Amino acid sequence: MPIEYKKTVAVLSGICTVEEAEELLEWLHAHPGGKVNLKDLEHPHTAVLQVLMALRPSVSVPPQDEAMRAWLLPALEEQEKSA
Repeated sequence: MPIEYKKTVAVLSGICTVEEAEELLEWLHAHPGGKVNLKDLEHPHTAVLQVLMALRPSVSVPPQDEAMRAWLLPALEEQEKSA
């Protein structure tokens, strides 16, 4: 499963497809202080990315992959600056 939901952290790994976006959205709404662990995330579907950008959860662990980290973290931070 690409997203494992723990008590306060959603762990995204591998390839997160469009099917995971709605569940992630619901989990983040139900856990307003919830964080995301992106360590093993390989590719988020744009719907998953939109959820992350819209709700801006805290990132407990950034992506391990340098390329993923290089474009994903600034995208999430940019939203914070413009809000």
